[in-house]
Amino acid sequence: MPDTHPTIALNDLLAFYRDAGVHTLLEDTPIDRFAQAEQAQAEQAAKAAEQKQSTQRRTATPPPSVVQKEPQRTVPDEATLMRAAEAAKACETLEQLREAINAFDGCNLKHTARSTVFADGNPEAPLMIIGEAPGRDEDAQSVPFVGRSGQLLDKMLAAIGHDRTNTYISNILPWRPPGNRTPTPIESELCRPFIERHIVLAKPQKLLLLGSAATKTLLKTNDGIMSLRGKWTAVEIDGVIFDLLPSLHPAYLLRQPGQKRLAWHDLLSVKAALEQPAAEEASP
Repeated sequence: MPDTHPTIALNDLLAFYRDAGVHTLLEDTPIDRFAQAEQAQAEQAAKAAEQKQSTQRRTATPPPSVVQKEPQRTVPDEATLMRAAEAAKACETLEQLREAINAFDGCNLKHTARSTVFADGNPEAPLMIIGEAPGRDEDAQSVPFVGRSGQLLDKMLAAIGHDRTNTYISNILPWRPPGNRTPTPIESELCRPFIERHIVLAKPQKLLLLGSAATKTLLKTNDGIMSLRGKWTAVEIDGVIFDLLPSLHPAYLLRQPGQKRLAWHDLLSVKAALEQPAAEEASP
């Protein structure tokens, strides 16, 4: 049998590749795909081990000298409520009250909030406004009513000739609840001695309560804000009588702009009440 010419054999091989669907020559030399797979697995395993070691280094417990103690979170009891009342009662100035609130650790909200939000405006103003609790913007800036609700409140005050130079503003709670949730009754009750002492030390002529939480806490009622708003109520705090007017919270008005007419009536009532003493003094 005669030997096959190399050119003929090559042509036959190329024809076979063509018929098999092979149209392009990718490499000049053969590639060991099994060896490549083993190498890739080895590299992946080495990378995973390195990442694990890196994670362990980051999460490793630091030396005792730099370990920070976790804040103690507790369920408030009667002793904690009594401690809050005693701390508030001992304050004779607003600055002392601010320091007492900063030092108080009985409310778990303090451990999740970024800052303590005390007050803003003029502490000698005739009008004091009390809201519910700080929100995200207030927590970041340590100032009450600076977010969207605060911007609306500033416009509402301007409508009756007021701003933060002749108004004093605070909240029932000095710490932001996580996610801006509604404060629980126990949280409001725990902070009530501080806001009541705040009112006594500021001595405002009139109080405007914004929202259900502030109204329920200071009036000690479970009635809804819609049944209480627009009605002046005299409340005694530490032997001193204060006139309070519940109204709608600016955050609610942002969600329900149609209710702004009710808030406007309340603002006009506040303006008239503040002007009444001046009118009585001017009369013979």
